[in-house]
Amino acid sequence: MGYKVVVVGATGNVGREMLNILAEREFPVDEIAVLASRKSLGTEVSFGDKTLTTQDLDAFDFTGWDMALFAVGSTATKEYAPKAAKAGCVVIDNSSLYRYDPDIPLIVPEVNPDAIEGYAKKNIIANPNCSTAQMVVALKPLHDRARIKRVVVNTYQSVSGAGKEGIDELWDQTKSMYNPTDDKPAKKFTKQIAFNVIPHIDVFLEDGSTKEEWKMVAETKKIVDPAIKVTATCVRVPVFVGHSEAINIEFEDHLDEEEAREILRTAPGVLVVDKREDGGYVTPVECVGDFATFISRIRQDSTIDNGINLWCVSDNLRKGAALNAVQIAELLGRRVLKKG
Repeated sequence: MGYKVVVVGATGNVGREMLNILAEREFPVDEIAVLASRKSLGTEVSFGDKTLTTQDLDAFDFTGWDMALFAVGSTATKEYAPKAAKAGCVVIDNSSLYRYDPDIPLIVPEVNPDAIEGYAKKNIIANPNCSTAQMVVALKPLHDRARIKRVVVNTYQSVSGAGKEGIDELWDQTKSMYNPTDDKPAKKFTKQIAFNVIPHIDVFLEDGSTKEEWKMVAETKKIVDPAIKVTATCVRVPVFVGHSEAINIEFEDHLDEEEAREILRTAPGVLVVDKREDGGYVTPVECVGDFATFISRIRQDSTIDNGINLWCVSDNLRKGAALNAVQIAELLGRRVLKKG
């Protein structure tokens, strides 16, 4: 006996990836519905060896469905997620709408699986921001050993984090650089993204940080430990898929790099590739399509008493979004619904 699953926003990058991962991981699906807005109605999407046709989100009845994976923006989520939840369908939401609601669990299954029990308050579970998800997978096992005091993180985030428009803009601008008569000005991004980096993701806040940076702070505290101090600088880079992060961690207790490396080698969801030689590390191109969060460049920070530096790379469409949502669905089934 399996689950009746709905994927909302099935024609987008994350929605399509959710369908791919549900099929790849052989999630126990008895019945599946794929929903989209009316402008995408009738679009065909793949689910394993099947082709599915999208239905109208506005007209869909969630009654009798077990869970719905939402991959639409906050505006649509705000309208439709409560309807699904009220109908008894558990919502796993990829937008930022519910992440900071104290009555809604924010979950990375390798990090805080016990939080799943809180889903029943509103029948909604939140999926974290892509840049946070991969970072906390690396932080949690180290925090369990030596207690993290402070994290300084610089992100190098791919254009797919901005959706299809971001991917298209990088592609079009890159081509236009070689054609002097074909000018492609910035539209999705605030400045040229081809052959450039932009230290600006999401809107600016009063303190000078961006909302993306604020998300990393607030979500790390909610998922791992509210006592951890986090400061972030988030940068968009001309990479299609795969977010990278340079992370500096200060601990309460001493942790040497060898022990940190061994802890991460055995941590769930982590793959350590850390050779001190040319190419002995992972880059975004190599992580695309993989489930893991890759850790490289593990080394002591000699400028503080208890410090470690590391490099963290992951496929943001997978661990940063679709994979984490499916892992939440698996956790929900295993711990709560117990049908599959």
